[in-house]
Amino acid sequence: MSTLNLSVEGMSCASCVGRVERALSAVPGVDSASVNLASESAQVEISEPGGAIRVSEALEKAGYPARVGDVTLQVEEMSCASCVGRVERALAQVPGVLEASVNLASETARVRYLEGGVTPETLIRVATEAGYPAKLPEGTATAPDAGERKDAEAAELRRLTLFAGALALPVFLMEMGGHMIPGVHHFIGETIGHRASWIIQFVLTTIVLFGPGRRFYTKGYPALLHGAPDMNSLVAIGTSAAYGYSVIATFLPFLLPAETRAVYYEAAAVIVVLILLGRWLEARAKGRTGQAIRKLMGLQAKSALVERGGEAVEVPIEQIVVGDLIRVRPGERIAVDGEVVQGATYVDESMLTGEPIPVRKSEGDTVVGGTVNGNGGISFRADKVGADTMLAQIIRMVEQAQGAKLPIQGLVDRITLWFVPAVMSVAGLTVLAWLLFGPSPAITYALVAGVAVLIIACPCAMGLATPTSIMVGTGRAAELGVLFRKGDALQRLQEVQVVALDKTGTITEGKPALTDMVLADGVDRDETLRLVAAVEGNSEHPVAKAIVEAAGKSRALPAVTDFTAIPGFGVRATVEGHAVLVGARRLMEREGIELGPLAEIGSDLAAAGKTALFAAVDGAIAAALAVSDPVKPTSRAAIDALHGLGLQVAMVTGDSKATADAIARDLGIDHVVAEVLPDGKVAALDALRDGERKLAFVGDGINDAPALAHADIGIAMGTGTDVAIESADVVLMTGDLRGVVNAFEISARTMRNIRQNLGWAFGYNTALIPVAAGALYPAFGILLSPVLAAGAMAMSSVFVLTNALRLRFVEPVLSDAPPQADPALSTRVAVAE
Repeated sequence: MSTLNLSVEGMSCASCVGRVERALSAVPGVDSASVNLASESAQVEISEPGGAIRVSEALEKAGYPARVGDVTLQVEEMSCASCVGRVERALAQVPGVLEASVNLASETARVRYLEGGVTPETLIRVATEAGYPAKLPEGTATAPDAGERKDAEAAELRRLTLFAGALALPVFLMEMGGHMIPGVHHFIGETIGHRASWIIQFVLTTIVLFGPGRRFYTKGYPALLHGAPDMNSLVAIGTSAAYGYSVIATFLPFLLPAETRAVYYEAAAVIVVLILLGRWLEARAKGRTGQAIRKLMGLQAKSALVERGGEAVEVPIEQIVVGDLIRVRPGERIAVDGEVVQGATYVDESMLTGEPIPVRKSEGDTVVGGTVNGNGGISFRADKVGADTMLAQIIRMVEQAQGAKLPIQGLVDRITLWFVPAVMSVAGLTVLAWLLFGPSPAITYALVAGVAVLIIACPCAMGLATPTSIMVGTGRAAELGVLFRKGDALQRLQEVQVVALDKTGTITEGKPALTDMVLADGVDRDETLRLVAAVEGNSEHPVAKAIVEAAGKSRALPAVTDFTAIPGFGVRATVEGHAVLVGARRLMEREGIELGPLAEIGSDLAAAGKTALFAAVDGAIAAALAVSDPVKPTSRAAIDALHGLGLQVAMVTGDSKATADAIARDLGIDHVVAEVLPDGKVAALDALRDGERKLAFVGDGINDAPALAHADIGIAMGTGTDVAIESADVVLMTGDLRGVVNAFEISARTMRNIRQNLGWAFGYNTALIPVAAGALYPAFGILLSPVLAAGAMAMSSVFVLTNALRLRFVEPVLSDAPPQADPALSTRVAVAE
């Protein structure tokens, strides 16, 4: 299964989106297709080889061709026909490549590919990884990205709009000036004459329609002939009707009754101008909707100082390979992900975490591509390059979320499937009704009403209502450190009633420390701690690490044999001939070890909000230990904010009930599920659902992955493991619970924005189609002009886009300044002894 991102030409309204989706879904091997009008793109899931070619052919046949790029690469180190074959096969296997042709003599590879799905940088990386270093020839311009293309389109539409407006203005003044200023009509009659005026209007309008307005006819009429009319078809029919009637009135007036001889050149010309104006403003706004992606891509370094052959050379980022040693100078942007091998510095990671404070990096620490080095100099080994870097994965996640189709879009799709044919039927019935029942001259009224219906009902705003809000909302979310891995999570998050939080590393810092050690009578503290730490040194559990740190500072730990981890209970091992058990109270009870007075002490420690555990040596209780994991300073504020959103908050933990209850009381958590074994979190979530309630789970560890996948919405902390992140619907780039609040806020604001857009789009058409048809004429004598209809239609799309762009200014719910921890809570979880 591979995901193919395409850039699709020719889409102008929601009807186009439906046709493109149906064409893609009919291609063998395509499992799903999601089309986005705002970004003019499509995401296609393909499960068969060669799918890209079939997809391209299907789109071409449907009249919405995919944009195709063509690039020539310089390929090195090819020596024979076998090399040519290997390079061709490597390039041809890249999803989105249509054709790859390699020439040994010129040492070049010519590749045709689907724009949006493949970039020249990807092709360079694939050829290089195949063993044949590739690069773009000097001076080669890369294909423009979506933002540059939209800027160019907006510039072209601006030129056409101004040109058409300059020609349409005299037409409008000559025909409509007399209605506004009575003297104008007489002035024209006494100077050039009304017939000459009509001929001038004919010439100017013809230039407008077949010059700047030609796009509506070259796309609209073929779509109509194929039985799939779209917005262009409505504009083409409406303006053609007004123009054709006017031409007959001008050159063949004897075909019309005397009282109906009038021209509507101004309607045809001004409709084209207004729709071009709307398209121009729309293109400008669409360019801004993808700004978040362009900002992220702008964070990528263009080159890096790489050690090759004993010296440092400047290498394009596309040519960096895993294992390269890269030098980073002060103030430079780090090129790829890797591990520091020399030097120390502070790195600004705010692009990932949103935190403005630089992070110290020294030997053994990881650095992330796109972050900015401070004043120090370091060298690091490249571990992840190209599409594997964290920044590339973030960009990919945002692109996938922006291209997603929310469940709410299904309603739009069902309506727009039949919308344009229905509008054409309504326009036909409107003309017929005016001809049968309208006042004289009926044909004039019928023409005006029919054209107005066709123009006002263009479903542009419907098609833009949802995708523009998704693009801007998910883009702003990424800037706030919230990544929607699955686009539909944006809507499903609003259905959540309960937020379940894992404790360790989510609510707490995840860095426990040993705070208490109470001994049984006659037991030596240092010896017992040495034995316990030796056993725990074989465990990866955070509690174990705290004990090892407490004991390992002053002495070496003895060797351990027969180590066994007992999930959910503890560990056992043999140390210097002693049988040692370390774990929860339930482990001691299972092994039949009497706790004596330490049982009550353990309960007191747990009641203080600490993790209590016990150690037994040679079958006898030796000590009660307490480990405290400090609560993050921001957790209380985040939980209060979730309550403010009307959500219930639960905590799921393997700690004892007393420990969990103590933390829950101080944080205001509503439900506690304690003493949960690693494989019991899924069952715990089912219990918290309490029937049909929707639930979100927030976690960060490997053992959280099943629960993240099982929850209605899984939210993974970006500080967690790759397994947890892959199982989640939403990823937070920081380990801060405030990100959860921001995710809910972005979701709520985006869904509200979508509902506003859909309400406007559907309400606009529902209200104005009857007005355009003449519903107000019998009572008020009002008949909507086609010119006003065109203006209203153009502005409806601009309104939807402008409304969506407001999401760019959504601010985080909670301040970036970390609040002070609750003093009472600090007392309970800080070091006690």
